[in-house]
Amino acid sequence: MNVRNFLSKAEEAKIVQTIKEGELKTSGEIRVHLENHCPTETLQHARTVFGEMGMHETEEHTGVLLYIAVQDHKIAIVGDEGINAKVPPDFWECIIEQLTTDFKAEKYCEGICTTLTTVAEELSFHFPYKEDDIDELPNDISFGE
Repeated sequence: MNVRNFLSKAEEAKIVQTIKEGELKTSGEIRVHLENHCPTETLQHARTVFGEMGMHETEEHTGVLLYIAVQDHKIAIVGDEGINAKVPPDFWECIIEQLTTDFKAEKYCEGICTTLTTVAEELSFHFPYKEDDIDELPNDISFGE
């Protein structure tokens, strides 16, 4: 399966809309990256993708990446240092547990959107939206191989 066929165009649009709506609550920046295979340990590779996407370059270090290796059935979430200093220690693990449950039920788009909404809500407590907020990163889904 081509990773670009994992979601329908309507599902992709819904995810992008969820990102946009979430970022209206927080100064944080949220991205989704999909690829077929994870070539190394999942979290380490997600951190590499995070860096390659320039997500560590946000002003307040508030980038969050939801990484999904579709064919390998692997998921990781990477938060930048500004976020990791504020969220509860088990925050990312709890989100991954729920997303894994949704994926096992084949609720891919719904699970991703729920995850993005949960992340945005948590970020809004620590990094509320500012009137002069600049959308520092694209909101579209990025794709790897």
